[in-house]
Amino acid sequence: MSNEKNPEVMRALWAQKPFFRRAVAFSVAIGALMLAPSFYMLEVYDRVVNSQSLMTLSMLTLLLALAFFVLEFLQWARMGTLRRAAEEFDRSLNTRVYEAVFYANLSGARALGMRGLRDFASVRDFVCSIAATALLDIPMALALVGVIFWIDTTLGWFSLVSACLQAGIASLNKRASGPPLAKANNASSQAQNFIQAALRNGEAVQAMGMASGLRQHWLTLQEEMLMNQAQASDQGSVYSTLSKYVQLISSSLMLGIGSWLIISGSFAGSSGLMLMASIIAGRALAPLVQVITGWRNVANTQEALERLEALLAKIPARPPGLPLPPPTGLLQVEQVAATAPGAAVTLLHNISFAIPSGKTLAVVGPSASGKTSLAHLLVGVWPCATGKVRLDGVDVFTWNKQELGPYLGYLPQDVALFEGSIAENIARFGPPDPEKVEQAARRAGLHDYLLSLPQGYETEVGAEGVVLSGGTRQRVGLARALYGNPRFVVLDEPNASLDDAGEAALLRTLTDLRAAGVTVVLITHRTSLLGLADLMLVLIEGEAKLFGPRNEVLAALQGQAAPARPAAPPAAPVALRA
Repeated sequence: MSNEKNPEVMRALWAQKPFFRRAVAFSVAIGALMLAPSFYMLEVYDRVVNSQSLMTLSMLTLLLALAFFVLEFLQWARMGTLRRAAEEFDRSLNTRVYEAVFYANLSGARALGMRGLRDFASVRDFVCSIAATALLDIPMALALVGVIFWIDTTLGWFSLVSACLQAGIASLNKRASGPPLAKANNASSQAQNFIQAALRNGEAVQAMGMASGLRQHWLTLQEEMLMNQAQASDQGSVYSTLSKYVQLISSSLMLGIGSWLIISGSFAGSSGLMLMASIIAGRALAPLVQVITGWRNVANTQEALERLEALLAKIPARPPGLPLPPPTGLLQVEQVAATAPGAAVTLLHNISFAIPSGKTLAVVGPSASGKTSLAHLLVGVWPCATGKVRLDGVDVFTWNKQELGPYLGYLPQDVALFEGSIAENIARFGPPDPEKVEQAARRAGLHDYLLSLPQGYETEVGAEGVVLSGGTRQRVGLARALYGNPRFVVLDEPNASLDDAGEAALLRTLTDLRAAGVTVVLITHRTSLLGLADLMLVLIEGEAKLFGPRNEVLAALQGQAAPARPAAPPAAPVALRA
């Protein structure tokens, strides 16, 4: 595979060549031992029947039993070797795939990301599957055809034609069942994603009577999946049946052709050798039949491999880069424009401003003015379409997030908690430091409440924090943003779900952050938080209309008389005296 197609998955597979070589060696030995019953039969006909020797029969039977024991041991060893290969493949690529899946959901490749881990599991599981062992047996099966050629050329050509016929059936099976199988897999994925979204929003679905409509849509996707799956199964069954028929008829015809050769005097060997050729022909065709019968597994794995390669090509690995010193909090936004990942609509236009270290910026504006989009850019979740967001002079988007994360706090508008304890959520699911967890909870005004719970900080929040109220979830999210004393904090509507006590605690938190010299970006609709801001930015329709010291921006906003008709927006933000 060429570098242009990003052969990361294939490289990880080829890295397991020592295991595959060992498995191939086992397959050769297994294929050779498959001849044991044929040789046993031949020797019984040629030696035992003619000599009437029980000792010869006993020794041959003992050797056959030993051969079968070694055969089973080698098959067990081969499967263990392939299992080791699958495990090493998983270890070599699991972190890379996880990161690619995670970033795909942020960069507009959600469809690839949703299936990435399942595709990775499919490729890994195929490595140690029965279908993989059947593929390994095919070369030795062709070697068995060579043995038949050694027995008799005519029988050899017949067995070769039979093998080619089986290969043709496999090709036709792939061509006929591949497209409907791909459509069935796609419809199944869509149905799964749809039902997961419906379950996540189950309360709204139930309250507004949406269940029947959603169920009908899901049933439509299911019907499409079942229809295509049935078509693929019908096609596969036809070719599977045809393949088995070819295998059975070939073995029987080998006997017929061998008998004809003996009668015509063209076969110099014994009848036992003819029977041996017939049995070997059946053994040679068996792996091909196995592959054709399990073609769905092979086709699904091929699709998974292609999707996985597409995912890793879409989300290339980020170079580690040089370690950077901790940021002080100086933020510079330089002529930034932004679009949502995977979308073409521009949400922010030519935004420029700077925040000195330790200052607090309040970002205000009507709904859909681009405030949350700006937050995504400031924390490096979205890339800038044009321009740069720099923290201490370094591009935030390209900064290694494992390195930057401890110095950055982010409270999104929709707070997402993860199944686990409150302490684990506050500690960002890293190694929890009880002292830092308590300090963050105190800053968020959450400590006393947590002590009142039976399990305290070890209280399980449930899936997506369902055990907690909306206000408590937001305060846990705030504590998570403050964990570890970050130097730059972005809070998107931090008081949206808070009561009066929660908002008072938030005001104390912002005061503490300001006193500690933390740079804060505060996105809010409420004027109660503006008193703590040093600077203000007014966003309207994705453009920065005003920026400067808080009092001057407020004065400018209050002094603007409502015009008789809308005024044309300025080309650049109006920067008031700093």
